[in-house]
Amino acid sequence: MKLWGGRFEAETDQLVEEYTSSIGFDQRLYKYDIQGSIAHVKMLAECGILTYEERDQIIAGLEEILEEIEAGDFEFEIGLEDIHMNIEQRLIDKIGSVGGKLHTARSRNDQVALDMRLYLRDQIEAIQALIEKLQQVLLELAEENIDIIMPGYTHLQRAQPVRVAHHLLAYYYKLKRDYDRLEDVYKRTNVLPLGAGALAGTTFDIDRQFVADELGFDGVSQNSLDTVSDRDFVIEFLAASSTLMMHLSRFSEELVLWTSQEFDFVDIDDAFCTGSSIMPQKKNPDVPELIRGKTGRIYGHLMQLLTVMKGLPLAYNKDMQEDKEGLFDTVDTLKGALELFARMLAKTSFNQIKLEATAEDGFTNATEVADYLVEQGLPFREAHEVVGKTVLYCINEDKKLSELELEEWQNFSDRFSDDIYQKIDIETAVDARDSVGGPAKEEIKRAITAEKKECQ
Repeated sequence: MKLWGGRFEAETDQLVEEYTSSIGFDQRLYKYDIQGSIAHVKMLAECGILTYEERDQIIAGLEEILEEIEAGDFEFEIGLEDIHMNIEQRLIDKIGSVGGKLHTARSRNDQVALDMRLYLRDQIEAIQALIEKLQQVLLELAEENIDIIMPGYTHLQRAQPVRVAHHLLAYYYKLKRDYDRLEDVYKRTNVLPLGAGALAGTTFDIDRQFVADELGFDGVSQNSLDTVSDRDFVIEFLAASSTLMMHLSRFSEELVLWTSQEFDFVDIDDAFCTGSSIMPQKKNPDVPELIRGKTGRIYGHLMQLLTVMKGLPLAYNKDMQEDKEGLFDTVDTLKGALELFARMLAKTSFNQIKLEATAEDGFTNATEVADYLVEQGLPFREAHEVVGKTVLYCINEDKKLSELELEEWQNFSDRFSDDIYQKIDIETAVDARDSVGGPAKEEIKRAITAEKKECQ
């Protein structure tokens, strides 16, 4: 018997029941559905809509149902469509007709919006905690490897020397923005929708603020039509998740490159790699490859929900049932990626010899030569041309800049003197870049100290 079946004469087609049911995936909202129902029934009693005896009966029944679900003793039924009706029907079965009073002054439309907001609040906090763990790993790795110099890249071509710690901190700050974006999403998620009803509120004299206080919401929604038709908070979460996964994917791409024999910059612990079924020598960086690959599915969930919502008239439409599976998968995928990435990165080591040898190659200190000439009074554009010709000469002669004799330097400009060799020393070149946010050792130490203080 459908809880809404009074108006219908024919039974629902079995295929329709299977197609429209959401219990296969929204059952994970059970805890939030019960939590919201308990707060709702408390409010109904406080407002005199239910008696306190009825309140206590309903709460006791809901708590028993919670125990049944968590013990694995609850049988979800497709015919009851969703988590809300499964729980409500079980409540009526347990305590009789008084259980049917639970749904007074609410609709499944505002009920599901409540469940989603309660669920997402918890998941945002859990994801932020995982971001912090990964940030801690990055800070520790930066400290451990602060003395290692590596080539920095643009266009995947060697550009200028930086410290490994500086490169790691770049991802730390990306994650910091990701954390802040989720904090911002949380603000708009933490608004109570219950009380909006199906679309036009309720005629009962309810106290929405009471429910908001019970459930820890910052406030209540201000327009019932907007409330039940809104999934902006889910879209924002998916957008923030997409950006976060994009950052993990970029880092993963670098790890894939760096573990190759062509780069040989890092070694990922065997526990986070796999082998080949045919080639016994292989050690494949499957974890970063999969994180890179799974980024696409999170992008897909964002586009899917945007597409669902783009043509919907106010207020609630059944299409909006499609908001859940993508959200749940995004949460699961993101949490798994963050946890695994932190554990993998903590077991990743850097090849100092190869990194520093590569930084010495490729003329990564050429900009220092141009800056040197500027310090000698040459306009930068003229200095740039001089150094370009010097580099071309080195390429043709198969020499590094540090291998040029002073006479060779002076063939390109009489402004060069013996102090050019100190200027182009890789470590000197890096540590001279000591403005705020630069790769100099002391600046990196300052940044690490500042971030550690903020994390306390």
